[in-house]
Amino acid sequence: MTKLPLFVSLLLSAASFITRTSAETKSLTISDDDRPMILFEKFGFTRSGHVSVSVSSVSVTSPSAAAIPDPSRLGFFLMSEESLLQVLLEIQQNPSFCVLDSPHVLHLFTFHDLSPPPSSSYEHLYPVTSPNEYSLFFVNCVRDTKISMKVRTEMYNLDPNGSKDYLPAGSTRLPELYFLFFIGYLAFLGLWGYACWVNKRVVHRIHVLMAALLLMKALNLICAAEDKHYVKVTGTPHGWDVLFYIFQFIRVVLLFTVIVLIGTGWSFLKPFLQEKEKNVLMVVVPLQVLANIASVVIGETGPFIKDWVTWNQVFLLVDIVCCCAILFPIVWSIRSLRETSKTDGKAARNLAKLTLFRQFYIVVIGYLYFTRIVVFALKSIAAYKYLWVSNAAEEIASLVFYMVMFYMFRPVEKNEYFVLDEEDEEAAELVLKEDDFDL
Repeated sequence: MTKLPLFVSLLLSAASFITRTSAETKSLTISDDDRPMILFEKFGFTRSGHVSVSVSSVSVTSPSAAAIPDPSRLGFFLMSEESLLQVLLEIQQNPSFCVLDSPHVLHLFTFHDLSPPPSSSYEHLYPVTSPNEYSLFFVNCVRDTKISMKVRTEMYNLDPNGSKDYLPAGSTRLPELYFLFFIGYLAFLGLWGYACWVNKRVVHRIHVLMAALLLMKALNLICAAEDKHYVKVTGTPHGWDVLFYIFQFIRVVLLFTVIVLIGTGWSFLKPFLQEKEKNVLMVVVPLQVLANIASVVIGETGPFIKDWVTWNQVFLLVDIVCCCAILFPIVWSIRSLRETSKTDGKAARNLAKLTLFRQFYIVVIGYLYFTRIVVFALKSIAAYKYLWVSNAAEEIASLVFYMVMFYMFRPVEKNEYFVLDEEDEEAAELVLKEDDFDL
């Protein structure tokens, strides 16, 4: 099979892109699929791990009616990350090599074990005695055949009390983690509401949007906590995943919108948006809609669909474009303030504004870098039992970013935007001449 090595390489490397940690019970339907390998799911097992695979309505079609496919060349297996390179080496040495013959994979069953037609079904529960993170694959080593079947997968670990835990070993703490941050954001929202009430004379529309952002973040977290909890206990989210995606969409759109609006100085420096600033919003918001659609497809389907890798690439590309786009308004505001400082004679005031915007620019860059690069690195290098650490790091970074941004642009009587003592004017002019505020 000449197409097997390249496809296996791409498919196995795609396993590292699985970001949603819900491993709930899944029922899938595959129709006329000719892929030599199909990745279903990745799961972290403990010593009490179990995997159940059930197939039904199985049919194998071949262009050659005379050729009867060998059922022992089609089947399911588990493979750990450590075995990946060894399997790829075996395939490279022998392009016609069938992965089912590899001693480095954990065999489950082949189509030889199916009941005879018309039932054509099989179901079995397998204990996982060696704790590790495994990926569940289906392999088709018969060239020019198409597979149709219904597949139901169920992976779980047993708690000490004997109850099933459907979350991977590295994600079983996520319900408590998300609930803890939900409480934190509720307290944050209360403090923000108090600050707005005390300084209501200088509250602007952007402050209301910022409060809405905190509310959506809190709702997003409580839905994530409930989603993970029900998946952990029952294997299904019981509809909490729908609410999770709804509030995630609103929260992400609000976050990017607030960053853009603060970066343009809207509601602080000016009550309007220029045409180019409106264009940024017109680009960012639709792109976030597309990114969230991709996120839903990635999270709710899985790598078994043919276009799963494509949706991952779309999500990453759109996210990068949005992250770059929201930086432009901040740069424009810094340049505008820089030009204004040369003509309006208010050096101290403009220096404070420029300093604030430059600090905000650095904070946004740091937040984007940490949540996109550092968190991904943590997910890649952390042991499978400690994948929750990357989620905790991401939430901590988000909370710190929110706190810094809200503190910098809080409603106060003497804000750098509005009231500034005019002392040290000459010193400020000197700083503005020496510092170009280049980014």
